[in-house]
Amino acid sequence: MSRTGDEGRDAPSRRAREGLRRSSEGLRKSSEGLRRRSERARVLVARTLGEPALFAIMLSAVVSAIFFTLGVVAEDALGLTPLVYLLAGVFFVVTTATYVEGSSLHIERGGASTFARYAFDEFWSFVAGWAILLDYLIVMAIGAIAIAEYLTVFWDELGEGVLPLAIAGAALVFVAMQNVRGLSADRLGSVLRLSLISIAVLLGVSLVGFLQYWDPGAITSSIDLGTAPRWSDLIFSIGIATAAVIGVEAASGLAGEVRVGRRGLRRVVLAAAAAALLVFLCVSAAGLMAAPVVDTRTGLGTRYIDAPVLAIPSAYEPGFLLDAGRYAVGVTAAAMLLVALNGQMLGLARLAYSLATNRQIPSGVGRLHGSRGTPYIAIVIAAVLAFALAAPRDIEFLAGVFAFGSMIAFALAHLSVIVLRFREGDREIAFRVPLSIPIRGARVPLPAVFGFCLAVLVWASVVAFHEGGRIIGTAWMVAGIALYVTYRRGQGKSLTQRFTIPAEALQEATAAEYGSILVPVFGEELDDEIVGTAGRLATSAGEEDEGGAVLEALYVFEIPMSLPIDARVPDDRVQEAK
Repeated sequence: MSRTGDEGRDAPSRRAREGLRRSSEGLRKSSEGLRRRSERARVLVARTLGEPALFAIMLSAVVSAIFFTLGVVAEDALGLTPLVYLLAGVFFVVTTATYVEGSSLHIERGGASTFARYAFDEFWSFVAGWAILLDYLIVMAIGAIAIAEYLTVFWDELGEGVLPLAIAGAALVFVAMQNVRGLSADRLGSVLRLSLISIAVLLGVSLVGFLQYWDPGAITSSIDLGTAPRWSDLIFSIGIATAAVIGVEAASGLAGEVRVGRRGLRRVVLAAAAAALLVFLCVSAAGLMAAPVVDTRTGLGTRYIDAPVLAIPSAYEPGFLLDAGRYAVGVTAAAMLLVALNGQMLGLARLAYSLATNRQIPSGVGRLHGSRGTPYIAIVIAAVLAFALAAPRDIEFLAGVFAFGSMIAFALAHLSVIVLRFREGDREIAFRVPLSIPIRGARVPLPAVFGFCLAVLVWASVVAFHEGGRIIGTAWMVAGIALYVTYRRGQGKSLTQRFTIPAEALQEATAAEYGSILVPVFGEELDDEIVGTAGRLATSAGEEDEGGAVLEALYVFEIPMSLPIDARVPDDRVQEAK
């Protein structure tokens, strides 16, 4: 409280308010650097890029997936490999539609983790996010291994000794450096162009293969469902073939940073779906004709398992056509896999940042680079873990682990969108999954129901029949949940409620530290600016202990000099202050 005389008592008040306004201006200036750095946390993607940005990331995942999954899928699915890829293509379509609806409903980065947050609670959001983190690491590890295998077309020695590990390590270091630097619109444009070139190469190689050794009977005659392939192997192979869907998760990390209208979203879904189905069916069929199934074995799953697309041109005649085809596939695959690694690291970094800002993992993991605004610690840790996973060079083992984690995340994504139809079904959004039926007042999307059921079935097959995926996948999820519970309990936070910290709290350095900030308020418009500025300073000051500084709000009462200092404040003034 302050005391003033009856005459001219407004003058000191005006001077006090003017002083507070100047103080507020000083606070705003001191936090300007923090705000500028926090803006860099949003990766530099031009909003005008829109559709091409989403399409580039999704298309690169589709193309790269066929380069490293065909061998493992063919080893298990044998003559039904094209059918498995057809089903994987359908799953890609429905999952893309689910992610587009979820991202349209809640425009936040995080993909399946974000959907589960709004459909269920923070715990299930973490489960989805942690499972996807595992998938990002696995896909990067497999891609790093496959790069060296495809480059052996130029020099056989690249596939022997320590050279494959050296190439894998160099690829991961390059990807980590690129992601620490940040993403740009020009780079995404290059990714899109390279993806389109890769599709042209794959379709061209497949077409030449069809012209030279067209024989559908070589595929169908080997099928003896239940024996060749076995049911368990067939279902497992579906999970491996869906690796391209991880690109949808990565693309969802651009939510809120690119502007795509209703029609644009439909075009992205349709174009990505058409590309996936065309590439999957043509390349898988050409691969089986080039390396037919003989006695429940195919060269795609044995000799060429680490670089399966090379099997197609390796059956060409004459020799110069064989060499040209192998060189074209080798250089295209190496370039495309490197680009795909970059896309996976982009998705992982954004997801780690989302988990850190929501206090689901320690904020130190999501710490942002001081000048680049990128989560460099998460990127470095991911590169090291991916290299450790790539070291044994066992793509088949890694594929089983991938299926375990991916099916958990995709099942939660589909289920979340179904639940949100009941909770927020009346909201106007840019895109909805088609083919819905009315159930208890909501319109349930049948494609999402199909995606959920298929994901649960594949996950169950991994748990039941694939020991490596079951052990490693379970250990990863248990360790993650233990970390989450320990971290949340240590912070005194609920396991199910959301707690966020702003970007400034993850910055590498702050301008000042504050233990307590006194915030004067007057019930005027200026209050919002004063409190907002103080809040940003408070959270950034507490980034080490994540408690933040204390805000102490002060409302000023003016007591006339004619009244005693302990005079009762009128009730209406007290109510106004509250």
